[in-house]
Order: sequence, then C-alpha cells, then structure tokens
Amino acid sequence: MRYIVYIALLFSFALTAQEDPVKQDSTEVHYMYIEGDSIPVTSVELREVLVLPNLKFEDREARIRYIILRRKTLKVYPYAKLAAERLEALQERLDGLERKRDKKRYAKIIQNYIEEEFSAELKKLTKTEGQILVKLIHRQTGKTTFELIKELRSGWRAFWFNSTASLFDISLKKEFSPINEEEDYLIEDILQRAFQSERLKRQEPAFEIDFYDSLNKWTKKAKEPSNSKS
Repeated sequence: MRYIVYIALLFSFALTAQEDPVKQDSTEVHYMYIEGDSIPVTSVELREVLVLPNLKFEDREARIRYIILRRKTLKVYPYAKLAAERLEALQERLDGLERKRDKKRYAKIIQNYIEEEFSAELKKLTKTEGQILVKLIHRQTGKTTFELIKELRSGWRAFWFNSTASLFDISLKKEFSPINEEEDYLIEDILQRAFQSERLKRQEPAFEIDFYDSLNKWTKKAKEPSNSKS
C-alpha cells in the first residue's frame, strides 16, 4: 500500500500557527501568532451540534457490519486528518521554491522521511481499511488520492498507482459521498458520533455534507418493503 503511505503522510513537514493563552483581568484571552504578529481572540465560536438518532439495525448481521466498519474508520481517520492539516502548508512551501530542482529535492526529502518513519505502520492496513482511507482523504482534502498523486508527482505515476490498486480492489479515484453510497453514510455517522464523544478530534470536511439528507434517504430506503414474488 505504498501509494497510500505516500499521500497520507506526505504532509508531515508543515508550518503551523501557535496559540498561547494569556490571563487578562481574570479572563483568559488567546493570542494567535501568525507570521510574527499577535492577534487577540476573545470571541467564542459555537459549533452546530447534530442530533444523532439511536442506532437501529435490521438484524444481527447488520449490527456486526457496522461495528467492523466503525473499528476500521476510527483506525484510519487520523491519517486522513493529518493529510488535510498538512496539505495547504506543504503546497505553500513548494510554491515558495522557484527552481524545479529545489522542488524535486524537497519532495524527495519528504518521501524518504515518510518511508523511514511511517510506512511500516500504514502497510499493516487491510484492503478495506485502505479503501476507507482513500475516501476519508477525499472528505478531508476535497481531492481524491489519485488527484493528489497527479499534482504532487506525475500523471503517469497516478495512472500506474491506480492500476496497481485496482488489483487489490482499491480505487484511488474513489470519492466520499454519503448521499450516494450507504457505506459512506455509515462512515459519516460513525465520525459524527466519535466527534461528539471526543473519541476523535473534529475536523470539518473540505466540502459541505448534509448529514440529515443522507440520514433521511437511507433510513427511508431501509423501511421500504422489498419486492418479493408471492
């Protein structure tokens, strides 16, 4: 799964802003440091909270499938989150390099770092975990793994990796679409429950996802009677 290893942790050399709390008149004020300037932050942003329904399953088999999917999703989500956090900063650093030779050298340094430090862990992913990771990378970055490889390496390598992945039933072009695929809806349900319980650290998706539209669609479909011959 070297192609997934490369993308999921390609972004580990990023620059991040620093945030320090400061006591001011018994009120805690946070200062955000960006490029040497300190900006006081006193307002509190309230995040919309989804009201999640109680889990209901048609049968024991459906319940087991959900539990297995939850275990796999919780395992690979942190890698997709890391990719989204680092992508913008990485691209910014690459854009700051003028010479093509410097960009290639920088990319090579990152690749070697990833392979030495992280590839052994990610190679342990199963086929289904790898496919879930590809979907979540799209959820968090707004781009498919295929598109990221094409941008950061070359179109030929993207084609080659996708062809190789197909041999293992993994598509690097797979997008995350809860409204169109029931498994993606279940993954989104798993993520939202994990965010609310603080089992996972929340990160907003790169594109809008209407959870309730997906919920209504798949709940309604589950209630529809199956067509059977009398």
